Amino acid sequence: MNVRRVTAVASKEWREIVRDRMFLALTFLVPVSLMLVVGYGLSLDVEDIPLAIVDRDGTNLSREYAYRYIDSRYFDFKGYALDVHDLSPLLADNKIRAAIILPENFQKELLGGRPVVVQTLIDGTFPFRAQTTKGYVLAMNTSFSSEVLASYISKRRGIPLAQAATSIRPVTLEARYLYNQSMKSDWAITPRLIMVILMMTPPFYTALGIVREKERGSIYNIYSSTVTRLEFLIGKLIPYVGISSANAVILWLIATQLFGAPFKGSLLFFIPATLLYIICTTGLGLVVSVLVRTQVAAMVVTFIVTVIPSILYSGVIVPISSLSPTAQMTAHGLPAMYYTNIIVGTFMKGVGLRELWPDVLVLAFYATGLMTIGYRMFHKRPST
Repeated sequence: MNVRRVTAVASKEWREIVRDRMFLALTFLVPVSLMLVVGYGLSLDVEDIPLAIVDRDGTNLSREYAYRYIDSRYFDFKGYALDVHDLSPLLADNKIRAAIILPENFQKELLGGRPVVVQTLIDGTFPFRAQTTKGYVLAMNTSFSSEVLASYISKRRGIPLAQAATSIRPVTLEARYLYNQSMKSDWAITPRLIMVILMMTPPFYTALGIVREKERGSIYNIYSSTVTRLEFLIGKLIPYVGISSANAVILWLIATQLFGAPFKGSLLFFIPATLLYIICTTGLGLVVSVLVRTQVAAMVVTFIVTVIPSILYSGVIVPISSLSPTAQMTAHGLPAMYYTNIIVGTFMKGVGLRELWPDVLVLAFYATGLMTIGYRMFHKRPST
């Protein structure tokens, strides 16, 4: 392999990119735009749930129960409704997503030591949010019920309220969140977006760059030159790997500085792992460019082989362990999942090569395999 010829091909490709100012601008604007739009637009936090309350009792105890929801940051109290029938149009118009209905004699029954049924209506059109909303309601109801029961026992037995509260809760649950103590959705989503964007953009650049030469016919100059297949492909891919590496740095800065995502790992491990992932996805674009002949076909095929795996089978939204067995097998057969493990490990958990070396090894296998396939399929003098 002649280094000068590789440098010449890479220099030619870079001049082609710079000459097409729109393409050059898009190579940097698209990743940044995707990061900002999706980062601000996608949130898994379930807060400010629009809520209405029907209080048929109107007593001190029923109002105290209602204030548990009104004062909560998880609910956005929209007001009291006079009747249950008033709730249906509010739910249908999406003005509220949940409603609490307190029955008559709420206070009287509780003070008499008898159970009370509080009805809760939850909009189930978004199952994930509905389940989370149900969890909030159950937690607040359990807390209120425990306090009422402790007060009742305290009065009946003549013991302090704290002792009564302890007696009804022999087992105390203490939960502590690890790696993301604040449970911020941004901290979980934005680092994973680096994986998604680097899965999509390098193959697009590579496929379009090579197929564009096919459409223009300029690739025949390469066919008739003394440049070997390996020299041509390496020289051709170097500018796109460089652009994608620069984008990786920009995305990392956006995730850590703009969205405040913590980075607890080592850059000495993260940078080579990211470069390996970029080479892997660039190899994917190389394979696509060999298979198609037009830029439109390159965009369509690249979209299918990159967007779907990076979103559905990478663990960016749903953990791999929660997928069906078939989907889990598919996820393990794609590189996106392994780089997601590296992203989560370095950003959130502060782990490095010692824990993540299997994922790095798989990415190296993918990068080598895709580059080899692209090299074997690319011919300087195609048969047709």
